[in-house]
Amino acid sequence: MTIRAVVKGVGHYLPQRIVPNAEFEATLDTTDEWIVSRSGIQNRHFANETETTSVMATEAAKAALTMAGLQASDVDAIVLATSTADLTFPSAATMVQANLGMKNGFAFDVQAVCAGFVFALTNANALIVSGQAKRVLVIGAETFSRIMDWTDRGTCVLFGDGAGAVLLAAEDGAGTAADRGILATDLNSDGTHRDLLYVDGGTSTGTTGYLRMQGNQVFRHAVGKLAATAQTAMDRAGVTADDVDWIVPHQANIRIIQGTAKKMDIPMDRVVVTVQDHGNTSAASIPLAMSVGVERGQIKQGDLVVTEAIGGGLAWGAVVLRW
Repeated sequence: MTIRAVVKGVGHYLPQRIVPNAEFEATLDTTDEWIVSRSGIQNRHFANETETTSVMATEAAKAALTMAGLQASDVDAIVLATSTADLTFPSAATMVQANLGMKNGFAFDVQAVCAGFVFALTNANALIVSGQAKRVLVIGAETFSRIMDWTDRGTCVLFGDGAGAVLLAAEDGAGTAADRGILATDLNSDGTHRDLLYVDGGTSTGTTGYLRMQGNQVFRHAVGKLAATAQTAMDRAGVTADDVDWIVPHQANIRIIQGTAKKMDIPMDRVVVTVQDHGNTSAASIPLAMSVGVERGQIKQGDLVVTEAIGGGLAWGAVVLRW
């Protein structure tokens, strides 16, 4: 028998404030048409003062627990992917642990920017497969609106806030691609591309800083690296593009999503797309899209799902799982 990390519940949280593209027209040299044509984004959500990363993550976690029919006391670990934790330390994950009233187990953050959830999912899978945990909450949560330069029209219109969560539980499998759960993963990074996407603040500057991005260069790397990492994970899982029911990609840009799907030879009607409603929510985008995909009735038990993401670092990776 093979131990598999199986999805038992999903959930998400979005801030109450919805910001349409038109809202930027008053302060920036931009239009709704310009933003949609380059990114596919029509709306995004911005957090208010009380909707911190840990607060949103907690709400998403509660929703995932409810779907799974479990209590926080049933969970062994929390792995939270974020680049915008409430504080430098302690981790946002431990704040979620406290908010849930979870006295047992352990919690920690993972920082791989937009690829964070894929890295967190891979770490959670390793905890389960190794026997260190039986149930793990994997969360992606971001408040990128707090690190935007509102004069930079190339970046500030692209990002949004939100959180998504997945509850994984150990189950026995046969060790084949027909098993439910995570079948294969692939992680990569290349630190030489740091200047393509970064925040110009931190302990070295004594400031929070703002997000800086060379959008054209990131796009140039994205499609090829995303398709390649997805193919590597699929090869490891022993599946092909024809077997895939859904791609749930990082929701950064509709052109990247379309380009990656085309390179993988998978039609867009098998891709879960939420970027038009949420913008780029970084590490939150994949679990958010998973939860919405389930809510819409797209993703169903037994479906083969491929998820992939790329973010600052550069860091990128993919996970193949059967729902």
